[in-house]
Amino acid sequence: MATPPPGCPAHGIGPGGLRRLYGPEAEDLGAVYEKLRAERGPVAPVLLHDDVPVWVVLGHAENLHMVRSPSQFCRDTRLWSALQDGTVKPDHPMMPHFAWQPICVHAEGDEHLRLRGAVTGAISTIDHRGIRRYINRATQHLVNQFCEAGGADLVSQFAEHLPMMVMCEILGMPDEYNDRIVQAARDMPKGSETAIASNAYLMDVLMRLTARRRAEPADDFTSHLINHPARLTDDEVSQHLRIILVAAYEATANLIANVLRVVLTDPRFRAQLKGGQMTVPEAVEQSLWDEPPFSTVLPYVAKHDTELGGERISKGDALIMGIAPGNVDPRVRPDLSAHMQGNRSHLAFGGGPHECPGQDIGRAIADVGVDALLTRLPDVQLACPEDELRWWSSISNRHLVELPVKFAPKPQQDVMARPAHPLASPRVSTWQVGTPERPRIPAPAAAPAPAAPPEPAARPGLLGRFLRWWRGE
Repeated sequence: MATPPPGCPAHGIGPGGLRRLYGPEAEDLGAVYEKLRAERGPVAPVLLHDDVPVWVVLGHAENLHMVRSPSQFCRDTRLWSALQDGTVKPDHPMMPHFAWQPICVHAEGDEHLRLRGAVTGAISTIDHRGIRRYINRATQHLVNQFCEAGGADLVSQFAEHLPMMVMCEILGMPDEYNDRIVQAARDMPKGSETAIASNAYLMDVLMRLTARRRAEPADDFTSHLINHPARLTDDEVSQHLRIILVAAYEATANLIANVLRVVLTDPRFRAQLKGGQMTVPEAVEQSLWDEPPFSTVLPYVAKHDTELGGERISKGDALIMGIAPGNVDPRVRPDLSAHMQGNRSHLAFGGGPHECPGQDIGRAIADVGVDALLTRLPDVQLACPEDELRWWSSISNRHLVELPVKFAPKPQQDVMARPAHPLASPRVSTWQVGTPERPRIPAPAAAPAPAAPPEPAARPGLLGRFLRWWRGE
């Protein structure tokens, strides 16, 4: 067989001897990143689709420096030289990632503070306890739909639906939750032939929601975003709702599927989780290290000539934040098999001024959802050989196509059932770490014992001691 000539996409090497992050040779991007790390170090020049030159940041420390240095690097793609000189064509397949939008993700300076302040202000109004209760009820509702069958696909029947149910509730549009909005949110980031139609559908839903809440405010995220002192326009509101909905949905759906896959395929991991050596939240953090929901964020742009990772970066150059390669930087993780024990210094949620503001909501959906599902289905097992699992991959992320499982059929549960007393202690899940609290068993009746001498009173507080001194006691 003839060897493909240099410059051919099948060869993996493009103009200037740069590696491509697309094409047949880039199907395993993790392997490509490690080759680049060995060849060039923590920052390497690469080529995107259509051989657009960019830098990929592979080092953990270098990624953090980039995202935390707004005086050197920004997200305003209008400053990118390749966009200004036409190297990036309007029909570039990754244009949805490149195109500048009037949202806080692409804003800088005072405008970023205004838009980001509105988003974080609206997030601060979310009732986290109430949302966790809703996540549990939503999980029970989804499990009820397949628990009697004794089998399910935990991607299409659970991981892809739970985040959308919760986000629709948070945004104030629970009636909009359906299969179509789930499919549209999954399809839009892929750059598929139907991505434009999916985006149009989502924007129509969110623009109608914005108009409705502008006229009739309620106690939901959308209303608080509209009524924030930053005074966002309807277009700004709907655009922020879109990025929040799609990013939160895609990231959390991937996170849930990844955690469940590891639980079902790694006996040691499952034993630690079930035996109490690891909590579900710690399992989630481990997954954020090993399989971050988003592999990269692109692009950042150099605001002036600078240096990063020993490379000279020119003004107007674009850089990819390498979340996945940064998380496996050998300088940070010399032993990838070692558990990170709840360490949150991974790059999964970005960092600096553009760090994900809703990460705690994503964690809550995964924590509560995974725990509730495993509690309902403690005998759940993978229903196919592990090597038959398939992924859909792109430069942006990698997610499971399906996760078939089997279990003994279970009866449905009342989704709205509540404890008899509102202050009753929550049950202790067998999937949570720590020593379960022993049930309190009433002692047998016995003859009354002689009255014991009273215990010494607790030491009075500062005010009590002052009053005793004042009274001469």
